[in-house]
Amino acid sequence: MNASFTIDGKPVVFAEGQTVIQAALDAGVYIPHLCYHPEFKPHGSCKLCTVKVDGRQIASCTTLAQAGMVVESDTPELNEERLVLTQMLFVEGNHFCPSCERSGDCKLQATAYDLGMMTAHFDHFFPSRPVDASHPEVLLDFNRCILCSLCVRASRDVDGKNVFGLSGRGIKTRLIVNAKSGRLADTYATLQDKAMQVCPVGVMLRKDKGFTVPIGKRVFDLKPISAYVDATAALQRKQS
Repeated sequence: MNASFTIDGKPVVFAEGQTVIQAALDAGVYIPHLCYHPEFKPHGSCKLCTVKVDGRQIASCTTLAQAGMVVESDTPELNEERLVLTQMLFVEGNHFCPSCERSGDCKLQATAYDLGMMTAHFDHFFPSRPVDASHPEVLLDFNRCILCSLCVRASRDVDGKNVFGLSGRGIKTRLIVNAKSGRLADTYATLQDKAMQVCPVGVMLRKDKGFTVPIGKRVFDLKPISAYVDATAALQRKQS
């Protein structure tokens, strides 16, 4: 008999070595997340996937599933904490959704809608961040970065190029391009790189496809993010 645990009262069968979020998504149970990606080693940085097990809060992307676990996820307490984390991500960057090319295809925006976010609540930081248009195929808008490190991991672990990195500590942490000039054009990055396909927000934009799909007909315009068992796969299908 396969091992299982319960999440919000629903039984979830898992394979040995699976994390809680992997097993949950395989079973069709949505857990909010931004930095988790099924192809990469878990990072545990965004904390949106936090669940409660036996009264203790854990990151579901870094916790191995165990038989008999009693997991809580979709609760008012946890969703309120997720809402606060999402609001903080909005104020730490410059996220102007109405003018963003990723509106409707953005996991941060879709998560905010799903959690019922109406305002950012906190004072905006309005950081001064650059836009890098040096590359012939890709525009980098660092204003929208949420430091999920997905592009860093993809470039390092899949592309083998180490194009991106994180610099600084605490509130001064920022995404950088690993080139002496700091420009994407001075790296070996290409549009086909995995790093260019995994951003959950609007940092990396393909130059020749802006607004080819009108707002109102995009992935999360059609269904809320919680309706997709694998929102990452839905976005990648749309981008391919």
